[in-house]
Amino acid sequence: MKVYAVGGCVRDALLGRPVVDRDWVVVGATPQQMLDAGYTPVGRDFPVFLHPQTHQEYALARTERKTAPGYHGFAFHAAPDITLEDDLARRDLTINAMAKDADGTIIDPHGGRRDLAARILRHVSPAFAEDPVRILRLARFAARFADFSVAPETLALMRQMVAAGEVDALVPERVWQELARGLMEDAPARMLTVLRDCGALERLLPELDRLWGVPQRADYHPEVDTGMHMLLVIDMSARLRAALPARWAALLHDLGKGTTPAEVLPKHHLHEMRSVDLAQRVCDRLKVPTDCRDVALLAAREHGNIHCSLEFDAAALLRLLERCDALRRPSLLDHVLDACEADYRGRTGLEDRSYPQRDRLRAALAAARGVDAGAVVARLGGETSGERIAQAVHAARISAILASGV
Repeated sequence: MKVYAVGGCVRDALLGRPVVDRDWVVVGATPQQMLDAGYTPVGRDFPVFLHPQTHQEYALARTERKTAPGYHGFAFHAAPDITLEDDLARRDLTINAMAKDADGTIIDPHGGRRDLAARILRHVSPAFAEDPVRILRLARFAARFADFSVAPETLALMRQMVAAGEVDALVPERVWQELARGLMEDAPARMLTVLRDCGALERLLPELDRLWGVPQRADYHPEVDTGMHMLLVIDMSARLRAALPARWAALLHDLGKGTTPAEVLPKHHLHEMRSVDLAQRVCDRLKVPTDCRDVALLAAREHGNIHCSLEFDAAALLRLLERCDALRRPSLLDHVLDACEADYRGRTGLEDRSYPQRDRLRAALAAARGVDAGAVVARLGGETSGERIAQAVHAARISAILASGV
């Protein structure tokens, strides 16, 4: 039995990047030998084991054969006679198809080091086309390695896969998983650009793809094109180190602009409510987690009001906070404000502008949440209706916001 480090840990070490996870492949062993050595089996589709001390994953060298459309349609074969080269040949990209043995020797049968040096994302073999998840993975790697380009032959293969309907076979949960991981990279706009270049964005997120070519008012948006604005916004959310709910909200906040009637362009009146409806459809279709969905819907509905909130009086500020459910769930507002700041600063030439709306709304929220509802009720005296109590607490919160001087 021989053990090799494989995949991302080899790639990242060669790039001088931190190695977070280590994956291992075992050549010349049977499942029983792994069990006898104390490894714990975890793989359902093929033999993967956890090391008894480190709990890192060790997979038996394997090959795979396409048996049906989509990414579930594979038959895997693991046996002691499967070589390391056989295992590496089934991997997606050349930069992920390298291994390192115990003495540090790099095994690189597909030119991974060459492509690392040239900053190229290239598929290992035509078998890439058998798994549509690889389109999403490559796009995600493009977001992580922003200075890498996609090899022309790989992009052509991805387009063929989209045309053949392979992307349509992806299940929502896997699409969301890959999109979410890509959004958390340093240059998430690159993921979307790659997906659009190969035609996959139109199949997976047609509501988003529709934004390209839609004009906006140049006095508000120097970049004019709505799709370009969205790319600037999502990269700004990364620059702000926003959490996933905020980045997802930044991605979906302007979907309604893609359905603005042509006769009123470049104005986009009432696009917010159209954005809410479309964002809800996307979240339902991809089975997006509740926290990400809630922030996306709030940002779609309220981003225009939040941008204008410097002009609001105390009563209007409180109404906005209540619509955002910020008094009960203040973290929601933090995520929405991240998405709104990304939207505000995601415009050509305006990337370094300040966003004072954030500080004003957070100060107003602190003042409103500082009101002691029990003390308000006590001042009312005697029995009173729930409506009367709610009105009194609401008035006290307005007074607190006024007193705070925001």
